[in-house]
Amino acid sequence: MTNVVTEVAVFGAGRIGKIHAGNLVLQPGANLKYVSDINTQAAQELAQQHGAQVADIDSVLADASIGAVLIASSTDTHADLIMRAAAAGKAIFCEKPVDLTLERAKACARAVADAGVTCMIGFQRRFDPTFSALKTRLAAGEIGDPEMLIVTSRDPGAPPVSYIKSSGGIFKDMLIHDFDIFRWILEDEAVSISATGSCLTDPAIAEAGDIDCAAVTIRSRRGRLCQINTSRRAAYGYDQRFEVLGSKGMLQAGNHKPTEVVAAGAHHVSQDKPEHFFLERYRAAYASEIAHFFDAVVNQAAVRTTIEDGVKALELAEAATLSWRENRTIELAK
Repeated sequence: MTNVVTEVAVFGAGRIGKIHAGNLVLQPGANLKYVSDINTQAAQELAQQHGAQVADIDSVLADASIGAVLIASSTDTHADLIMRAAAAGKAIFCEKPVDLTLERAKACARAVADAGVTCMIGFQRRFDPTFSALKTRLAAGEIGDPEMLIVTSRDPGAPPVSYIKSSGGIFKDMLIHDFDIFRWILEDEAVSISATGSCLTDPAIAEAGDIDCAAVTIRSRRGRLCQINTSRRAAYGYDQRFEVLGSKGMLQAGNHKPTEVVAAGAHHVSQDKPEHFFLERYRAAYASEIAHFFDAVVNQAAVRTTIEDGVKALELAEAATLSWRENRTIELAK
């Protein structure tokens, strides 16, 4: 890394914006100059915490000293901010999804390509130490050729129904991460996807037009299979794990727990439950992805999760949504 200071702005001062801002200010050579949010109080509090200024979107993008922006605002703002930041020549980190529609996400990808700027999408699971270690061992050939991927992805509880109504649904909001895991781990693309789902935890979710449990089967171009099961309710914590079956064996990536202490008594053996939620489970991953983004910006290197990855994951999410709604397998372009 060089010693040049890069000025950065954060759009969004909510919980994920706070996480990204906190990780950004730890990067050598990064300076958080602006925080922007329609919630001015939240923006002021976050800016004050890190010695930044509060500014509106126009002011941020008009400032030639801003080299990069972090987009952590609501999903419905992502596409517009990506396009405007790209046109202004800023490097971009944006939380998933790129947008809730595939057409607009593709338009964002074209805007980024035309501007020639860096754009990284926040699929933080690729940066999780456990998942990354599995990927490294898989790439080294430890279990031979991968043949099947089984992903378990369960939240401890559903978000408010008001959020669900504007989230794009379980496939675009939750499983989009798992669709990215499928592409990353198997290094393959889908040719068909079949999804089914139910609403078992809260009737209000069904009334909002969504489901809270889903099962998805994907077939890849190479004939590999991926099964994903998800639920918005896991009483025991945030359940995030997967396994890869290969021609020579299997690799498993398990949950993280607060401690690894196991207690054994006359009547039971116990250990800590998994980390409670995504902010705890992916604490290290969030730090690692921002470090990776900032390093790529400073050194003009490629990012690990591109806007094209965001488009591909959204394509699978849209296909899964259609499969569930129409109760049929969706064939994808080969």
